[in-house]
Amino acid sequence: MNQSISDVVLVEKIQLAASGIRTELAKRIIGQIAVIDDMLACLMAGGHCLLIGVPGLAKTTLVQSLAQCFNLKFNRIQFTPDLMPSDITGSEILYEDRGGGGREFKFVKGPIFSNVVLADEINRTPPKTQSALLQAMQEREVTSSGQTFPLPSPFWVLATQNPIEQEGTYPLPEAQQDRFMFSIEVGYPDAAEELEIARTTTAPRNATISPILDGSSIEAFKDLIWRVPVADSVLRFAVTLARSTRPTDAQCPAALKEFITWGAGPRASQFLVLAAKAYAVLDGRPTPDIPDIKRAAYPVLRHRLVRSFHAETEGMDANALVKALLDTCKL
Repeated sequence: MNQSISDVVLVEKIQLAASGIRTELAKRIIGQIAVIDDMLACLMAGGHCLLIGVPGLAKTTLVQSLAQCFNLKFNRIQFTPDLMPSDITGSEILYEDRGGGGREFKFVKGPIFSNVVLADEINRTPPKTQSALLQAMQEREVTSSGQTFPLPSPFWVLATQNPIEQEGTYPLPEAQQDRFMFSIEVGYPDAAEELEIARTTTAPRNATISPILDGSSIEAFKDLIWRVPVADSVLRFAVTLARSTRPTDAQCPAALKEFITWGAGPRASQFLVLAAKAYAVLDGRPTPDIPDIKRAAYPVLRHRLVRSFHAETEGMDANALVKALLDTCKL
């Protein structure tokens, strides 16, 4: 009983914290309510975020502002074609003891050793450098010269990507994309929001964002979300939805098999359930339902579907495929 009462209090604290974060972000970010809600759900579940949008939509500002809402260490890494893996993870430096004359190698930690890491324009660096994030994002550790160094907790990677510019960019490998729990599309503001953006960003302002959460609170929230119970019917729907994306699986709708080359792996099922839990808790509900799985389907699946040539020629983008899956997928 005490545990359930404690969990109810934590749910209320999560809702209060989320409301406070939205208020603080509103000091700098106009609109993008759905994007912010998806980011909060992903981060509360302990996942990494990929933000995709054209230039000028305040993706970087949004991530920097969100990081300021947490009393955590933040680093921004600007991904460029000449960036090396050691520029991210760190490298060994030869130190000389001027007193004794001895020499030794010491590992100097790179910017990845932070709680919140912004990989800005992640597709502007070659896959060799992008792969420096693989171990960090999955195992929360970095290995260098046979030594393994744990990363601080909590640890989040938030990456931005420009979907339209191809010159000087490198597509993210599927393994790298799969490390991101969410792929969130940042769209254009509506007319009223753009008017407010033009008004507020062309006049003097002093928007200071105050920290809302510290590391211990975030860890407690993440632990709660992982402990949220899920009905078997919801679990089955999440698994069925993920399996329906695989053209070789019997559950894949016949009408979609020609549009998908490769579907989502088991990690998608896990992320669908975790995201549904986070949505439920942020809404103040004790357990997720099937609509939460459907809500999570777009950010979880859209970057995990490898479209066929036929899909590209027919204009079937990832969102259209996810919609078709949701329309046809049944328990």
